[in-house]
Amino acid sequence: MTHGVGKTTTRRRCMKIGIIGAGHIGGSLVRRLRELGHDVTVSNSRSPETLADLAKETGATAAWAKDTATDADLVIVSIPQKNVPDLVDGIVDARKPGAPVIETNNYYPQQRDGEIAAIEDGQVESAWVAEQIGAPVYKVFNGIFWKHLLENGKPSGTPNRIALPIAGADGPGRELVDGVVDQLGFDPVDAGSIAESWRQQPGTPVYGKDFDAENTRKALAEATRERTSEWTARTV
Repeated sequence: MTHGVGKTTTRRRCMKIGIIGAGHIGGSLVRRLRELGHDVTVSNSRSPETLADLAKETGATAAWAKDTATDADLVIVSIPQKNVPDLVDGIVDARKPGAPVIETNNYYPQQRDGEIAAIEDGQVESAWVAEQIGAPVYKVFNGIFWKHLLENGKPSGTPNRIALPIAGADGPGRELVDGVVDQLGFDPVDAGSIAESWRQQPGTPVYGKDFDAENTRKALAEATRERTSEWTARTV
């Protein structure tokens, strides 16, 4: 495992980060962000006590989901797509003004989530999540294998460093998200707006690949909007 990537940068600004979801991606982000020195609060769909082991291991604070975003500089939502509507109204509203929200989710209709009509009808997955939680989002971390997220970060400038596409609005929020991705050991690549985030959904050329920045941009450009048979709930 690569330890200490970006620690010098992180010491200059320790952020308060709320992570809703403690599965493979959420748990990996808890571990890495705590290793980088950030103040992390984590929750799942159950009580904080169910996260006692993770909290003890990492030094993160376990909380109820409704309290996870309180006063956060950054919020990360990393839960099964089908569970997003179950989040309480205003789940991220208590974050600091202007704090970005990352969503790492993927829609797996056949494998886990069942049919979500709006997505099947053409709504971009991340736009649907943003609508459900009532806040704009950045899409990142959805296409990297969790063990690679945990173990394969490298210092900036390392040849063939894994790049991660980031979709979302320009501005200070994107700059913060780009910085976090870099601290974790990956090259941030601009994947456009949330309206363009279909380019990194499951089934696209970039999804599940550990491409460098150049090949990540190429794969994003080659993506098509059509859902393949593996990634739709509707059969022809």
